Amino acid sequence: MKKFLVLFVLLATAITLAACGGGSDEIYLLQNKPEIDSQLKAFADLYEEEYGVTVNVVSCGGDACQLSNQLQSDIAAGETPDIFVIDGLAAYEQYDHILYDLSDEVWVDDTDVAFTYDGSVYGFPIAVEGWGLAYNADLLEEADIDPATLNNYDAYVDAFEKLDGMKATLGIDSVVSMAGGASGMSWVTADHNFNSLLSAGLAYDDLSVVNALLDGDVNASRLEQYANWVELLFEYADPTVLSTGDYDAQVNAFAEEKAVFIHQGNWIEPNLAAANVTFDRAYAPHGTLDAVTDGIFVSAPSWYVVNKDSNNLQGALDFLEYMATTEEGHNYMVNEIGAIPAFKSVTLQPSAPLSVSVAEWMSAGKIYAWNQYYFTSDFRSNTLGPIYATFIAAVLDAEATAKQDFIDEMTTAFEGLA
Repeated sequence: MKKFLVLFVLLATAITLAACGGGSDEIYLLQNKPEIDSQLKAFADLYEEEYGVTVNVVSCGGDACQLSNQLQSDIAAGETPDIFVIDGLAAYEQYDHILYDLSDEVWVDDTDVAFTYDGSVYGFPIAVEGWGLAYNADLLEEADIDPATLNNYDAYVDAFEKLDGMKATLGIDSVVSMAGGASGMSWVTADHNFNSLLSAGLAYDDLSVVNALLDGDVNASRLEQYANWVELLFEYADPTVLSTGDYDAQVNAFAEEKAVFIHQGNWIEPNLAAANVTFDRAYAPHGTLDAVTDGIFVSAPSWYVVNKDSNNLQGALDFLEYMATTEEGHNYMVNEIGAIPAFKSVTLQPSAPLSVSVAEWMSAGKIYAWNQYYFTSDFRSNTLGPIYATFIAAVLDAEATAKQDFIDEMTTAFEGLA
């Protein structure tokens, strides 16, 4: 009788565990890159075919959906994703109470760019990405401009003026394709462009500008040089794309050779491939400063994290391991989304031109850090974003005080952090 009772208890326990989480056959993955939505869903289908586990991919980014808003909504509804994305320290600190410690996962020793905190690993690096100012090499050659000379503010002033005077000859509408004024597009300005203020020209681990600004201490000279650069980009951008354009409008202008430069990273390669783009392209540094800044911005852009209370915790861990350690995962990273893999065991090399360019800058050791995520999403989106949008409108209206107003508003914003 005792043996029967023990067996019954064990069986009941196993059934309870399966009902409470161990037996779920679906994983909810919330990610922030709509440009790879179809590729990630196709990869998830491969996983389901092999293991019978459905991965429900929801993509939330760009101008259509804000990941932070969707994640907060999911959490409030008791539907926290099994896997979701964080973009740095501020996001980690917001969600650390629900994050699973990944330190013992098999892929940890295979990467140098996992997200770590206090000696533990919490983030799976999705890829290594980078951006400078991407250029159409064919159009620059036609204009007799050597991209190797584009490494400071004055060099870009000369190049932009020349290209602007050749619009009809080159068949372009604008020199630069850049968005930032439309709702949901502040990440171009208040995330990526903002980072050039924080890290251009500095050693990769130099947080001096970041820490000073977080303390409300503004280097007036550096901010003024940065404001010159932002103003220059705005002045030579297509007004419609800059003020009201979405992600597709910005990328399409470059893909259709209606702009010589685009302010985007190598993650646009899937879009360019879909548009059958054939022109040669690569990255030049941002002209953030008067001094030469011979490098581009490269990092792991974000990380997958795992909900420690997931109903399918092991399934979520297994899916990330599948991505990191299998041929299918490596093919997805390099060939399907054109990314630079974050794992050393991946032998495939990117063929997409902008990814190749990022890899070349990395190999040369000419890279600057991504430091924008030391500032909260709320500060970037809701404080800095509107300041850039106001600057866009003022530049397009040719307001005499546009740049000084931008400098003053940025200074006030940083001083408010103290």
